[in-house]
Amino acid sequence: MPAAASSPIPAVLVKLGPLDTGRIADLRPYFDSVPDPRARRGRWYSLTAILLVCACAVVSGARSIDELAEWGQRAPNALLTVIGIRRHLLRWRRTPSPATIGRVLGAVDGDALDRAVGAYLADRHRAATEPAQAPPPSASGRPRVIAVDGKALKGSARLTATRRHLLSAVTHGTVVTLAQVEVGAKTNETTHFRPLLAPLGLTGTVVTFDALHSVKANISWLVETKKAHYIAVIKTNQPTAHRQLAALPWQAISIQHTTSGTGHGRRESRSIKTCSIADELGGIAFPHALLAIRVHRRRKQSGKRETRESVYAVTSLDAHQAGPAGLAAAIRGHWGVENSSHHIRDVTFAEDASTVHAGTAPRAMATLRNLAIGVLKTLGADNIAKTTRAIRDEPHRALPILGITNDPDTYGT
Repeated sequence: MPAAASSPIPAVLVKLGPLDTGRIADLRPYFDSVPDPRARRGRWYSLTAILLVCACAVVSGARSIDELAEWGQRAPNALLTVIGIRRHLLRWRRTPSPATIGRVLGAVDGDALDRAVGAYLADRHRAATEPAQAPPPSASGRPRVIAVDGKALKGSARLTATRRHLLSAVTHGTVVTLAQVEVGAKTNETTHFRPLLAPLGLTGTVVTFDALHSVKANISWLVETKKAHYIAVIKTNQPTAHRQLAALPWQAISIQHTTSGTGHGRRESRSIKTCSIADELGGIAFPHALLAIRVHRRRKQSGKRETRESVYAVTSLDAHQAGPAGLAAAIRGHWGVENSSHHIRDVTFAEDASTVHAGTAPRAMATLRNLAIGVLKTLGADNIAKTTRAIRDEPHRALPILGITNDPDTYGT
């Protein structure tokens, strides 16, 4: 129900629902698990307090380290007390400076920070998608689906260093980043596939990924050790597999599901066909593969000619575990990560334009953006840019979104 004109709460924030502590987990215990990289001597602000300032600032739309510090400068003393910011005796500084925040983010353990944020978002996602009275996903027949996808931080490149590259595990539907690791270059993503997914409980989960990760050892580990299923999208950069999938008798198979839609100045339709295959496809091993999939897309951009494309995939799911509509939704959801996460990070948070490059700071900033997107998505925000602008104008609204009450207490002091 839209907010009344006289309501002090912006309409875009009304959509987030009641932000009570019983509904939303407190972020502070998760940040407490991150080791402080600084020497004990001369330490004034706790690491948790600094990270909370950064998290509140990013939820408010901050894009740079300077903007992180500016949020703290705008926040009232009562709010800073709740966060755990200690005031200097002479009161000449009350919040961490940009230099302090930059040093901390550049030195923080990126793996530990990603684990803490991933665990927090996993708990938030579980609470949002699995209400207490609802049956488990396996009972409803709709397994959890996670996409493995990489993203480059373009602005982090320097003359003496290549740009940073991150590999993430992102949920379909309500988009949250459950895990993230840094890789040296995009061609090395395959070596980080297992370390990325190993900490996650994946029993019964469907994992989607593109051809880069279609490595026999990784697929076998995923199915046999993690007890998960997979959908591997095969692109032309795997020419042999792509050619053999394309050679299957698709013309003799009827279309099993179609969808269409319009938006962003274009009309698009998709049709899907599936075909049973053996464990080995033309001599190229796809362990546990049971179905081959072909998705045919037609796209008509306003003022342009229609384009057509066929995309192929293989999956360990059989026809009884997932129908054509479910497979089509999973494949489209994998592509949707680009719009639901990467696009927001680049457009709303200007990630590609960020020139932060020292130490682990580029990765830490990306983790904070994942945190902001995840918590807002789990609360039902459908426009991250509008929501962060509304929060930015009223700094006290950031804390409840992170599960922290505005009542001052002694936590973290």
